[in-house]
Amino acid sequence: MSRTSRRALLLAVPAAILLALAPSTASAYPDPGTVTGSTVVHDPTMIRTSAGRYLLYATGGGLAYRTSTDRIAFSSGSDAFGTKPSWWSSYATEAWAPDISYHGGKYLLYYAVSTFGSNKSAIGLAGSSTGLPGSWSDYGVVYTSTTASDYNAIDPNLFVDDDGKWWLSFGSWWTGIKMIRIDPSTGKQYSGDTTRYSLAYRPTGTKAVEAPYVVKRNGYYYLFASYDTCCAGTSSTYKVKVGRATGVTGPYYDKSGVAMTNNGGTAVLETHGSVIGPGGQSIMNDSDGDLIVYHYYDGNDSGTPKLGINLLNWSTGWPVAY
Repeated sequence: MSRTSRRALLLAVPAAILLALAPSTASAYPDPGTVTGSTVVHDPTMIRTSAGRYLLYATGGGLAYRTSTDRIAFSSGSDAFGTKPSWWSSYATEAWAPDISYHGGKYLLYYAVSTFGSNKSAIGLAGSSTGLPGSWSDYGVVYTSTTASDYNAIDPNLFVDDDGKWWLSFGSWWTGIKMIRIDPSTGKQYSGDTTRYSLAYRPTGTKAVEAPYVVKRNGYYYLFASYDTCCAGTSSTYKVKVGRATGVTGPYYDKSGVAMTNNGGTAVLETHGSVIGPGGQSIMNDSDGDLIVYHYYDGNDSGTPKLGINLLNWSTGWPVAY
C-alpha cells in the first residue's frame, strides 16, 4: 500500500479503533517510508521551502546537508558552514543535532557544539535568507553548560507559540530536558524571563533522555524525546517517546498520566526488525500531514545510521506513526 493510501485509510478510521490498532509490540511499528540516495544521517532536521525543495541538516562536520525534491530521493551537498566559526574550538570541532525553522522571512538554524559524554557544551545560532549551505551567518553562542552544570546544553529545538512567544528546549542526560524563553529579536535568551524550566527527567535508573522537540496540536503541547542509548550501531536502544501538557513549560504527562519528570513517556517508535534504535527525531508539517523525521541503525547494513521518515496520525489525541 502506498504512503498516501495508508494515510487516507487511517484518517477514515474512528479514533477508538485506531487506538486499538496502536502498536502494542515492537513488531507492530511501521517501517520508514522509502528514501533513496544519500540517506546516511544522524539527528536529522528538515524543512520544505516555498518552492517545494526539502532541506535537511544533520550532525557532523560543519552540519551535514541533504536535499530532495520529492522526499524520497536525497542527494548530499556541502556542509552548512564551509568555514567553522572560531568559537567552536572552545567546545569541539564538529556541530551536532541541528534544528531548522523559518520565521520572519529568515531560516534559523540552532545547533550544539560538544563532545560525546561531556556537558561542557554550547548551543549556537545561525541565520540565512535561503537555507542553503554556505549561506549561513553565524550569530554565536545562545546558551552554555559546563562540567559543573546539572544539565547539558545540546539538542536545541525552537518552538514559537500562538501568542508569539519563542521557547527553546534542549538537553541530554544529567537532569534531563530543559526549556528557556527566547527573545524573537535576537534569537537568544529573553532577558525578561531567565528561568530554566524542567520538562523531562529520569530521577531513578538511567538518565538517558534527550533530543526534545515540541509541537502544539489540538490544544495540547506535545514533547517528543529520545530515550535510552544511541550511537552504538545494532546495540543501540534508542526509542522515541512523547508526553503532552496544557502549557508549554509543562508539566508533561504520558498517556498513563505519568509525569515526564518522573520517568514518564508514551512510546511512538521503538526497535522493530532491522530498524534499530530510532531516535534523534524532529517533527515537520508537510502538505500531506505531520512527519516524524529521525535516524535509525540499519540491522541489514552493519548498523549504519539511516534516515527514517514516517507520517503521524493524531486522531486519538496521541501521535501514531504509520
